[in-house]
Amino acid sequence: MSYRPYQQILRRKSRQIMVGRVPVGGDAPITVQTMTNTPTEDAAATIAQIRLSELAGVDIVRVSCPTEESTAALAEIVREVNVPIVADIHFHYRRAIEAARAGAACLRINPGNIGSKDRVKEVVQAARDHGCSIRIGVNAGSLEKHLLEKYGEPNPEALVESALWHAAHLQDLDFHEFKISVKASDVFLAVAAYQQLAEVCDHPLHIGITEAGGKRAGTVKSAIGLGSLLWAGIGDTLRVSLSAEPEEEVHVGWEMLKSLGIRHRGVKIISCPSCARQGFDVIRTVATLEDRLSHIETPVTLSIIGCVVNGPGEALMTDIGLTGGGAGTHMIYGMGKTSHTIRTEEMVDHIVSLVEARVARIEAAKAAEALAAE
Repeated sequence: MSYRPYQQILRRKSRQIMVGRVPVGGDAPITVQTMTNTPTEDAAATIAQIRLSELAGVDIVRVSCPTEESTAALAEIVREVNVPIVADIHFHYRRAIEAARAGAACLRINPGNIGSKDRVKEVVQAARDHGCSIRIGVNAGSLEKHLLEKYGEPNPEALVESALWHAAHLQDLDFHEFKISVKASDVFLAVAAYQQLAEVCDHPLHIGITEAGGKRAGTVKSAIGLGSLLWAGIGDTLRVSLSAEPEEEVHVGWEMLKSLGIRHRGVKIISCPSCARQGFDVIRTVATLEDRLSHIETPVTLSIIGCVVNGPGEALMTDIGLTGGGAGTHMIYGMGKTSHTIRTEEMVDHIVSLVEARVARIEAAKAAEALAAE
């Protein structure tokens, strides 16, 4: 977190639970989730998709378990991946019990469609027996009938009432390893519901704008909703719901956290939109660097600015900087200081080597510090 007062985010205090080995809530880092879209019965395809999300930096992955065949495949999936798996359950409470037995780290249930109290009790018992946590997933599109009759439509009060009623039921069963989501596709509704819920409980919250849309529109919609919540300190784990591949959701989630200074992973590129003053093709250079540097996990900041108007200033605040110059020669900065020049044709390879060298030094320093602490 930055030392600048105006960049500080005061995070809401919540209880901490465990999703497998990953802590959620309390002072734990805000985690990034996604959900597979392969048939869960196809274990190989699902495992492959999860591994791509792992490379993107996912913390937790959810898989849908609508059939006995899907919960049967879950055991292999859990065994072959490196992140906790949340089993997504709707309508059939027995799938939740099977998923718990198969090794799911968490059971996502929608109380509005899971069935009676007795069925919920059986799910809770399975979670307790197998060390699972639970997510109470309230959704504006599947609220209980009595709440729709009471409020006339899905609204923040209805979502919060549903969430707290089901939370109280789990607590009555002496089960406390749960988090809550109150999702809606309407940004105003979702944000208002989360704001109200955050004020009246200390349960860890999973935040998201459900069914946000395609890659571009869904990213914008999610950034508005989740960004406002995160800025207000609300949210312990998040998913960006896009009609796109799961790893894209992970990338967007990380970019949100990085933009707010909440978590840092990989190379953060500060780049200009480019204009007629640019000394090189900024747009294609940035796209190439994003691809070439996607394997980096260590936090590094990199500024790519097309001309000297803002380039030197941005370089003062980044680890490595590039400012476009004239006649195909550009200035490289290191830790805010002028370093050397580089030709256009050598530029991308050179920046990649500088970033990788910077990462190597950071990791070596961390290793030395850890060794000294032993």
